Amino acid sequence: MLKAFAAGLIAATILGNAGAHAETLSIALGSVGRDVDEMRGQLDAFEKASGHKVTIVTMPASTTDQFGQYRLWLSAGNKDVDVYRTDVIWAPQLAANLVDLSGPMKDVIGQHLPAVIQSQTVDGKLVAMPLFADAPALYYRKDLLEKHGRQVPKTWAELTETAKFVQDAERQGGNAQMNGFVFQGAAYEGLTCDALEWTASNGGGQIVSPEGEITVNNPKAAAALDMAHGWVGTIAPQGVLGYMEEESRGVWQTGNAVFMRNWPYAYPLGNAADSPIKGKFDAVPLPAGEGGQSAACLGGWNLAISQYSEHKDAAIELVKFLTSAEAQKSRALGTARLPTIPSLYEDPEIVAQQPLVAKWKSVFENATPRPSAPTKAKYNEVSQQFWTAANKTLAGQGDGAANLQDLERQLRRLKRNAW
Repeated sequence: MLKAFAAGLIAATILGNAGAHAETLSIALGSVGRDVDEMRGQLDAFEKASGHKVTIVTMPASTTDQFGQYRLWLSAGNKDVDVYRTDVIWAPQLAANLVDLSGPMKDVIGQHLPAVIQSQTVDGKLVAMPLFADAPALYYRKDLLEKHGRQVPKTWAELTETAKFVQDAERQGGNAQMNGFVFQGAAYEGLTCDALEWTASNGGGQIVSPEGEITVNNPKAAAALDMAHGWVGTIAPQGVLGYMEEESRGVWQTGNAVFMRNWPYAYPLGNAADSPIKGKFDAVPLPAGEGGQSAACLGGWNLAISQYSEHKDAAIELVKFLTSAEAQKSRALGTARLPTIPSLYEDPEIVAQQPLVAKWKSVFENATPRPSAPTKAKYNEVSQQFWTAANKTLAGQGDGAANLQDLERQLRRLKRNAW
């Protein structure tokens, strides 16, 4: 489908000046799951249609490491990277070094979810266009729950009990490698997402309020972190303290976990032909806490153009191509990437071939943003302080109350009079 779209791009003038002269572009993106292979296929289609060439600059799997490298390159005025794939939270921090896309994309902006466009708009400047949306869910083994007569948990307390029951039963049955629950416990941005889901669902707030007030130091947030500490070494392996997304998926996809918290990309990989758990699992919204609500950290990836690119016109063509409805539909069909164009959730082909996409609509209803908007350029430091406090609590280096009290002091010093 995308090949047919690409073939007609120039005639339809979607690429504007494509074909006028060939240029070589570079795009930086991460390496989680099949990121590079997925993007390479779409870049090949773009190259055939436009005559341009595009090389991939492969980044580390850790989004924290990616952000650090991006900021280093951009602050140095690096001209070697034209297009950056950016996390939803990075817009306020990188905006000064990125091209304003509100003019070049004015004819297609209205197709996308307004909240996503707003998340990439800083002081009236659209600094990135949405590539795909993201929100995590609870993956569960259908076969194991049925085998042991258990229901899909709706609360964290139910998950804790069910994970322990099934894990112990499986181990007694001879599967010594079975774990109840795997998640992202390493000290990096991924833990900010996980821990925010625990605290927000427990009624503990979002670290910093939308108005910029520090709210994280409260009993409900502390109780949520203490709950998660109780998982380590019981239903989760001790090694979860070093897990990022791929480490969690590795345990899950080998069949050695009952539950997993992860992003949508893990769904098609788990159902691949060579996967030991193909057809044995499903996904639902994350459990609710004592606050009675589920919270899924709002994620998503976008494409931004460097202010220092020497190929801005060609880069705009590339971004318009990769964020188009046709390209988003191709990704949804191929790898279940979640569209940022609402009409695609009702597309008959997507509904028929990738029911996961329609399933994730309910996950988005519980999406919780990280406090990047109120903390602006200081978000990265805020997040680092939060994930450090969460990781220390998980590791038993102080309880939730003590670590959040210390976190509040650190955030107040960071904030001073304003973010």
